[in-house]
This record gives sequence, structure tokens and C-alpha cells, in this order.
Amino acid sequence: MRVILFTGKGGVGKTTTAAATAVSAARAGVKTLVMSTDAAHSLGDALGVALGGSSSGSPVDVEPGLSALQISPPHRLGESWRVVQDYLLAVLDTIGVDPVVAEELTRLPGAEEVAALLELRSQVESGPWDLVVVDCAPTAETLRLLALPEALAWHLERLLPAQRGLIRTLRPAAAAAAGVPLPDPAVVEAVTGWHRQMREVHRILTGDQASVRLVLTPERVVIAESRRTWTSLSLYGFVVDAVVVNRVFPDATAEAGQRPDAWRASWNTAQQGGLVEVRESFAGLPVVVTPYLPSEPIGADALADLAEAQDGGSDVLAPVTHRGLTVERTDEGFLLVLPLPLAHAADLGLQRRDDELVVTVGEHRRVLTLPSALQRCVVEGASVRDGLLRVRFVPDEEVWPRG
Repeated sequence: MRVILFTGKGGVGKTTTAAATAVSAARAGVKTLVMSTDAAHSLGDALGVALGGSSSGSPVDVEPGLSALQISPPHRLGESWRVVQDYLLAVLDTIGVDPVVAEELTRLPGAEEVAALLELRSQVESGPWDLVVVDCAPTAETLRLLALPEALAWHLERLLPAQRGLIRTLRPAAAAAAGVPLPDPAVVEAVTGWHRQMREVHRILTGDQASVRLVLTPERVVIAESRRTWTSLSLYGFVVDAVVVNRVFPDATAEAGQRPDAWRASWNTAQQGGLVEVRESFAGLPVVVTPYLPSEPIGADALADLAEAQDGGSDVLAPVTHRGLTVERTDEGFLLVLPLPLAHAADLGLQRRDDELVVTVGEHRRVLTLPSALQRCVVEGASVRDGLLRVRFVPDEEVWPRG
């Protein structure tokens, strides 16, 4: 099983690229599912099929070996969230919150993102697929989506012990005196289930079977955003294994007996400069170049032609080489290493908080729960070099006295 997620700045053709990859793989004999987490719901338009009519949220067969799915958030979250929402509504009712206001306050934030993650997990764990292609939302939404499993699991881990302790220690009489209803076991069970599922989603997305591919066009603004996205994805532990450059104009060199096309020639010059910048920025990653075709690729046949026209494609089932977070033993203590390509020390923030290390790059933050050995150490220093964050830990003298 392989999972490939496509993301990029809005309007660069990520949906078309994801669909073309899925069609090409299916026609090569790879049983493929292509699914979309993008609220724009344009995957069906690209494939030329209707994906919005299935209330059950089941995949739709596009052609032999290829199915497609548009996620339905109410279908994925309805029952489990309703249990928790009913409890929250009861709590708000006891303190006099208007029922209409309470209903709005208890709507699940990020419902679409959670639904997408749960559906992805379900298809990977139980679906008959060799390949799952995910057409993600534009980069900002994708980063929020991919950071959600670890962040939500972190919060749930801290909520669950408190809830269990509350249920054990508070008696019904004490709860009545406090005027606040205790959560039913079904509420705790729902939250526990979410915690388990979020951990499983994170394991899938950061494991050896999953990777992200950045889709862009050879323009400065788009390249700059893609560079930042690569750094942010690496911060959260996700591996980018390729860059797809879309809408590259054909060469304007004049054919025999014709004058050169000056307008297209100027675009050729600009895009060739952009391609040089892409290859320099994403050194070490395969760069797939997609030509700008004469017509919009809609439908499976046109998408297959688009995939065939790409230069630099690779085997979609090829294994992923991960360079995630590692901890190494040194003579002085330990070295924590986290890939952060293109990051600069000026953009980086580090904070030790009890048994956690908070790493901030720009506006993105990741809370790392330290291994037990590092929890008994103190941070001695950190550096960013060659696309790697290195944090040095030495034993805490109060915990591990020398001599």
C-alpha cells in the first residue's frame, strides 16, 4: 500500500495532477483510489464523473482499477460527535446558555479535516487498494490538516486522564451539588476512540508508505510558498518525495518558414529561470515537468495523456526513504536531529517545557514529546545546518550526577 498526497498553492493544478497520477497508475495495473480533502470538490470535474451523489460516502468506480471518493463530513462524524455534543449541551444548559447559542458553540471545529483523516485511515486500513492518491486542499489548509492528528492526540492524552479521574472520584451527589453533569461512559469512549484513531492516522502519514508531492508552477511567488511548505511539512514529520512543475509552455522556436512567437518566447525565458530555481531550491528531490497542453485535460483519457506527457515521473509504488526525527548517542550525551530543509536559524524557535520540546518555524509549531532518556537531560545547544536541526542534550547533573 502506498499513500501519496498532492498539495500546492491554489490554482497550480494539484487536482489535475493527482487525478492524472491516479489514472496512469490504474491503467498500469495498480488498484487505485483517488480521494479529495479539498472543499472545492473539483476532483469529480477533473475526472468527468459525479462524486457528490453518494450519501454513504462510498467510492465511485471511474474505470477498471480506479475509484474516486469525495468525503462527506456528516457521514463520518455524525454519531460519535453527537454523543459528545449532547453532553456539552447539557453542561451549557446548567449554566444558563441559550440553546441556540449552545448549539453553535458545540459545533465541531475542523469537522471537514477530521472527517478527511478518518476516511483516509479507513480506506488505508480496510480498502482493497494498492495506491491511495489524496488531492489535498491548498497548502495552508493542508498543513493544518496534516498537523491535526498529532496535535489533537496530544490534547486528548491530557484530557482523558482528567475525565477518567473525575468519573472515579466524583459521586453523583457531589456532581449534583456542583450542578454540572458528569460525562457518561459513552462520552469518554468516543473521545478515547478519537485519540486512538488520530494516533493511527499519524502513524500512517509519517510511516514508510506515505509521502507528499508539491505541485507548483515555475513562478517566483509560487516557488517561494512551496519552499516554505517543504520546511513546514518536514517540521511535522512528513516526507516530500517529489516536486511537480505544471504548465510549462512549449518551446517558441519558430518552425521552418515561420516567425518566432515573441510573447511565448518571453514566457519560455521566464519559466526556464523558474525551473532553474526549482531545481536549486529542491535539490535532491525528483522534479517532474508537465507541459501546458493545448486543451484542458478533463476525463480519464485526457488525464492519461497528461501523465504520459510528463518528464521525470517515477514508480508510484516505489518505497519511501524517510529521514524523520532521530536521536543519536554521543560522548557528551544525546543529539536530536530533525530534517528542516531550507530553514534558517533566524526563523527557528526552541523551548523546553517539562518533558516536551517545542519547535517553531515561522508561524508553525510542533510539540515533541521527548524520549525518556532525553527527559532526564538539559538542552546544551542547537544549530541548523545542511537542512537539519540538531539539538544537543547533556545529562542533568541533578538527575544523573557525575562520578
